[in-house]
Amino acid sequence: MSSGRLLRTLLLAALAVGCSSAAQHQQNLGSTAERQTTLGVVQKEIHAGLTQDEVIAALGAPNIVTRDANGRESWVYDKVATEASYSNSSVYGTILVLGGSQAAGATSTTQRTLTVVIKFGPDQRVDTFTYNASRF
Repeated sequence: MSSGRLLRTLLLAALAVGCSSAAQHQQNLGSTAERQTTLGVVQKEIHAGLTQDEVIAALGAPNIVTRDANGRESWVYDKVATEASYSNSSVYGTILVLGGSQAAGATSTTQRTLTVVIKFGPDQRVDTFTYNASRF
């Protein structure tokens, strides 16, 4: 393979890697299941009568497990997420040839919290559940 052809192949490969979408990058992050515990999932999936295994399938493992004086379990899910987004634009071209560039951009950070408390009856099925969500 000629050096010119090799250089073009490497350049195309670098461009393909650099053109991944934000969604593709997000899928590569760890803890995808943990990030999917949302208020919508709780409202849709959790209801009285579910078994503990069904709750784990819907929400994953709880953060805290306690027992009351009667031996009934309560599970607490406490999730905190920070979302950072950014947008920028750059002007290159003839300015780049002259050794400069112009760029403009903005960033935003949002914090979300979700606390879910699930109380199980003596049969180890969901008796009651409450939740609180905030965003700031």
